[in-house]
Amino acid sequence: MLYDLSPRLGPDTPVWPGDTPFSSKLTWSMAEGSPVNVSALTTTPHLGSHADAPFHTEARGETIGELSLDPFLGPCRVVQVPPAPQIELRHVIGKLEAGKPDTQEHSPLSPPRLLLRTGSVENRKTFPERFSTLAPELAAWLAENGCLLIGLDTPSVDPLESKTLDAHHHLLGKGVAILEGLVLDGVPEGTYDLIALPLKMAGLDASPVRAVLRTL
Repeated sequence: MLYDLSPRLGPDTPVWPGDTPFSSKLTWSMAEGSPVNVSALTTTPHLGSHADAPFHTEARGETIGELSLDPFLGPCRVVQVPPAPQIELRHVIGKLEAGKPDTQEHSPLSPPRLLLRTGSVENRKTFPERFSTLAPELAAWLAENGCLLIGLDTPSVDPLESKTLDAHHHLLGKGVAILEGLVLDGVPEGTYDLIALPLKMAGLDASPVRAVLRTL
């Protein structure tokens, strides 16, 4: 069974305030005599479900086309947390401990990919003014404990008004992959196989992904 975690993308897809919205047009049209339809699009790479590259917040960080695909493919835990302004370690640690395989008793993160279902974005037709983000302490703990990837069902791991982007720096600065804008509605807590590959685009700080979970 597959769970599709990606929203439909189009002109009505909300983007970060001031960022480039989605737009498209036909540059060649069969209706106008061309043998094929060929489209062109303009958009931010931070659209819908997307992956952030270290270059997004780290001056010397890798761009999206330089990243290893390993973090974006493999076993993954989905955990439901309360829609608090900031998700703290206390919101997730008990569930991680409860679901940990006996063979991994010394590893707090098993598997090392984690998706947090906050339910804090109720209307995806407009950009939310408030949504759950990661407390810097939780972001630092994830980076220190072998997390390969963290994903949220919100536009960002940091608050809308943040200028320091602490969670981004803790994660991307330590090589932890970030997925944002996921649709986790109706996905039960548990362990899955994650497939969320970014496009191999040169020089960019992010990429849309078609994110799916496959039951094991």
